[in-house]
Amino acid sequence: MARIAVIGAGMGAMAAAARLAVAGHRVVVYERTETYGGAVRRFERDGFGFDTGPGVLSLPAVYRDLFLKTGKEPLEDRVRLTQVDPSSRHVFADGTEVSLPNASRAGVVAALDEALGSGAGQRWGDFLVRAREAWDRTRRPLLEEPLWPNWSVLTDREPYPAVPHKRLLRTRRAATLAEIGAWELRDPRLAALLAGHALGYGLDPGTAPASAAVLPYMEHAFGVWYVHGGMRELARAVYERCVRRKVEFVFGAEVTGILEKDGRAAGVELARGADGAVGSGGRTVAEADAVVGTGPWRLRGLLPDQELYGPGAVAPAAEGLFPGRVVVCLALRGRREPGAAHRTVVHSPAATGELSLFTAEGTPERPTVRVDRPDDPALRPDAAHESMVVTATVPSAAGYDWTAPGAADAFADRMVAAAERAVPGLRERVLWREVRTPVDTARETGAEGGAVPPPSLAAAGGTLHPSNATAVPGLFGVGGWSHPGGGLPHAGMSGALVAGLIVEGPDFRGSR
Repeated sequence: MARIAVIGAGMGAMAAAARLAVAGHRVVVYERTETYGGAVRRFERDGFGFDTGPGVLSLPAVYRDLFLKTGKEPLEDRVRLTQVDPSSRHVFADGTEVSLPNASRAGVVAALDEALGSGAGQRWGDFLVRAREAWDRTRRPLLEEPLWPNWSVLTDREPYPAVPHKRLLRTRRAATLAEIGAWELRDPRLAALLAGHALGYGLDPGTAPASAAVLPYMEHAFGVWYVHGGMRELARAVYERCVRRKVEFVFGAEVTGILEKDGRAAGVELARGADGAVGSGGRTVAEADAVVGTGPWRLRGLLPDQELYGPGAVAPAAEGLFPGRVVVCLALRGRREPGAAHRTVVHSPAATGELSLFTAEGTPERPTVRVDRPDDPALRPDAAHESMVVTATVPSAAGYDWTAPGAADAFADRMVAAAERAVPGLRERVLWREVRTPVDTARETGAEGGAVPPPSLAAAGGTLHPSNATAVPGLFGVGGWSHPGGGLPHAGMSGALVAGLIVEGPDFRGSR
């Protein structure tokens, strides 16, 4: 039985901890805050509850596998999952609206044809067929296996089979999502629909590679799901699974360094005393046979004199360069109208190039926003009220000063105004609101600037994250800032990969 120290109690870290405990290891999780879940948080006040992180779940199979592998118990025995139908409602800049059925390509095609005109649905359907091909080419190396040692092959070729497009007397193929929208979808509303998927994952559609087409494909193929009681219930279920498997949690314990012995990770140094830690040379330390950390930048800070990823490895970019999110929690008087969509995306007129407008000088007057209205009694004080969450992708605190006087509230006002295009009379119903910016994300997760990690994507210009194994024996990276990147499913997959590498060794190539 090995001793495993896990830094942080995010979803990927807990997924790894549960799997390692089932394999017979003694696992201790050191979390610097007072709770678990990382970015999967809940804000509560006056009987209202709000998910301040992810509002829906895709690829629930990742967490179903976690619960089966760590206790032969269905995930649905721990939480109540339902498919969100429609998966999303969309309000475009010209006022056109469409509601897309969940996990039904034929239904989506029909809905788009009816709302946007004949041929629109077919163009989107044809795009999904090409996106599936990109998914088939990249699913295993990007999601189910540790990052290949020759990772550069993932950037040598664009896996999305773009349609040839004649432009200025030469034939070109789309290399970005924005180009797919302009050249293949040929409708600004379909382009905005595609861009909205990129923005939802914190990607600039103008620079995101064409391979990001897998993101809308995942939603259409595997559906969108909601956890009753709020997404925080999923974090609770994973935490409780860890506890049942004898994982120890030490909250309020900040890791300040990683111990080394004979060239390998041998434990962690803590800012203050914690259960299981001992004093050594004026330090408080917890010895371990392996250390699992959340984020390559954090690991680099804990081992500043070490080259963590070796020559030729994926170089971790600065977290703060990635976007963050502003979340506005709205406590509303009046009941949610029957049949209201769970999620509505209100598209900005500039949606296809949204992030290019985010500069240090300002933010868009009409941002693209996601409006979540879960019909969940657990999140409201009574049937005469409603809780609503409005979210926008924004520059992180490293790229924009969200603490400047009035900056957060002014942008929140524009977000609520945009949301009112989907919910008429919204502002008159607001009892109070809570505005959360990337500054809050940074405080809760430790991510620089409150940035949100994107998923791994293949092709030149894609996003690859550092591998789960590092150049330091016994030290591993987990969570959204490590392979295979951000998002709830990806975080759960990173936990499975780290557990496999520790239990089976460096030749582990993923479960089959």
